[in-house]
Amino acid sequence: MTVMAADPVVARRTEIQQTAQRSADRRQLLSRFGLLACRICLLIALTPLVALLVYVFIRGASAWNWAFFSALPHPAGIPGGGISNAIIGSLIIDGIAAAVAIPFGITAGLFLSQSDGRIPGLLRLAADVMSGVPAIVVGIFAYVVLVLHHPGSLGHYSGVAASFAIGIVMLPIIIRASETAIRGVPSVLSEAGLALGARKATVATRIVLPAALPGLITAVLLAIARGAGETAPLLFTAGGAQFLANSPLKQMNAVPLVIYQDGIQAYPDIVRVAWGSALALVLAVLVLSVGSRLVSARIRRVRDV
Repeated sequence: MTVMAADPVVARRTEIQQTAQRSADRRQLLSRFGLLACRICLLIALTPLVALLVYVFIRGASAWNWAFFSALPHPAGIPGGGISNAIIGSLIIDGIAAAVAIPFGITAGLFLSQSDGRIPGLLRLAADVMSGVPAIVVGIFAYVVLVLHHPGSLGHYSGVAASFAIGIVMLPIIIRASETAIRGVPSVLSEAGLALGARKATVATRIVLPAALPGLITAVLLAIARGAGETAPLLFTAGGAQFLANSPLKQMNAVPLVIYQDGIQAYPDIVRVAWGSALALVLAVLVLSVGSRLVSARIRRVRDV
């Protein structure tokens, strides 16, 4: 004991252990307080979201029936009617927008993930700026380009003009999320492909993109969820219609337009249709957002096995 006490290293170690023991209760108390504060902040943040979902469900569930999803809208003052034309219009508009934005977005994300320099930096900055541009500005731009009468434009409201605007909204989300997903692929995979003699394009399409598939699916579904919920671009491009339009070259209706236009009417039946449409749109966006993460987790789990 005398030797240990005389050893300054052992004495210092003993002093540190005693000090740590005395402060253990204080550190545990601070840790519990920090965890409690995080839980309280999470509860405060989730409260408005849960309240919104519950309120929309209460107001919109009463409007749901088979006719609501299968029938056309009724004139003002006549009870009943549905949103079948708006559902089909949203599917056409968002489908065309996604079909164009997804290939361009993933290709741009692949280019940015494999490149560094001034031009890729400018492209990243442009994508970040585009993602922050208000959707109503995108709608005005699409209105000027495709709706106003001038050479080269359609000259009228149409699903194509709406798809053009929604595609612009989707594109920066897909670009930046795709770049992040592709950069997350280990570099050893592409290096192994190049070492075996494969071309860079072959490595990108056969190795890098399949490895980044979970992140790419998440990017695509989140972009579609964002585009499906936008209303401002549709006000300037789709125009809305009470009839069923199957051609994207014609004026079309969409679910966000139904929510906006019917929600400000004086007829209770029309307002009830707006709440039912809002519930359908909220659930669709929720399914896309949650489904993107479940699909990505499923793919990763299958790949790991």
